[in-house]
Formats: sequence, structure tokens, C-alpha cells
Amino acid sequence: MAEGDAAPIRRLNPTELGAPPGYSQIVEVRGSRIIFIAGQTALDRDGALIGKDDFAAQAEQVFRNLGVALRAVGCTAANLVKLTVFVRDMANLAAYREARNRFFAAVTPPAAPAVTLVEVSKLYGADFLIEIEAIAAI
Repeated sequence: MAEGDAAPIRRLNPTELGAPPGYSQIVEVRGSRIIFIAGQTALDRDGALIGKDDFAAQAEQVFRNLGVALRAVGCTAANLVKLTVFVRDMANLAAYREARNRFFAAVTPPAAPAVTLVEVSKLYGADFLIEIEAIAAI
């Protein structure tokens, strides 16, 4: 394949690394633009917290905000190549995955960025339960 024929974003999961649930082990980018999106929290457009003490509601708002940020630069979730997810309690992993799967469900072609997920003791707002930063490419 000639270099100009390669897809701008290629997601790989070598069998030696195993099949990850909902993300890619490797994402190769040949795009001409890289977009860095600051950590998104569960604040709405007016700065009000959505889902105090409700992880699922906060995760939905975070992905909603991520969608807004992507659209602002002419992208969709299909352009995401890396997510870094910070959660206050790893017990919320299932709720995070549900929100993530809904966010990516309508993406064509299917997208599964590389993901790092870590539990942290605090986020910058005392009531925040999740924060996601992202990198997209075109």
C-alpha cells in the first residue's frame, strides 16, 4: 500500500495483546490535524454541575460535552484517537462503559480510541466523579 493510500486513522489489536473491551491497543494516525481537548467534566453550558452524586448522569454529561468539543472543530467521535479517563471510584467502571458505548454506538466507521483509565482521589471540583481528556485527529 502506498503511503498516500493509508487511512488517516488505523486502529489495531494484535492478538498477542488480547482483545480489549471497547478500546484499541494501538491507534496509528496519519492525519494532518491533531486536536487536544481539555478534560471535560459534568458541567453544562451555564457552569452548573449535572448529576451531583450520580456517576451515570455525570458520565453522560461528560460525553455530551466531548461531542460538543469535537463538533466545534469539525470532528465526530470517529476522529478520537486517545482518551484519558479519570474516575473517583473504579466501582463505577460499568457505568462508565455504558456511557462510552452509547457515545460510540452511532459512529461510522466504528471507532475505538486508545484509552487509559485511572482512579484518582480528587478532581478539580469536589463534586466531580469523572473527567475525560481527549485527542482527535483528521
